Amino acid sequence: MLKGIPSILSPELVKALLEMGHGDELVIADGNFPAATCGKRLLRADGHGVPELLDAILQLFPLDTTYSEYSVALMQVEPNDPTEPTIWKEYESIIQKHDTKFKEFAFENRFDFYERAKVAFAVLATGESALYANIIIKKGVVTE
Repeated sequence: MLKGIPSILSPELVKALLEMGHGDELVIADGNFPAATCGKRLLRADGHGVPELLDAILQLFPLDTTYSEYSVALMQVEPNDPTEPTIWKEYESIIQKHDTKFKEFAFENRFDFYERAKVAFAVLATGESALYANIIIKKGVVTE
């Protein structure tokens, strides 16, 4: 057991976060996302929601707000889908708590998001039930 690492983060997830380099991306996927299909490295966090995982990850993970225009991407709502993802405001609040340089999200259509997930460093499958709760975070440089 170690101090300072949120207990929600599995050893496998912490190892993956350590192995990631600047510019690598992590997909935190909701329960409906085809994680096993898209993830070249699949990590599991069943039973956990995206917000609490995002908050824990960002305690250890610097976002690339220095070298990338967008360090965070969301899956945009499909045309003609009436869903209004309220979880996005929660994400924004969590991200701003950890990185004051964060400006705004990039939005990817569903199929572009899937393609981006296929080349991401890892996909973290969660039990999140909110719709359009998928998020991609890009790792920055540790400067401290």
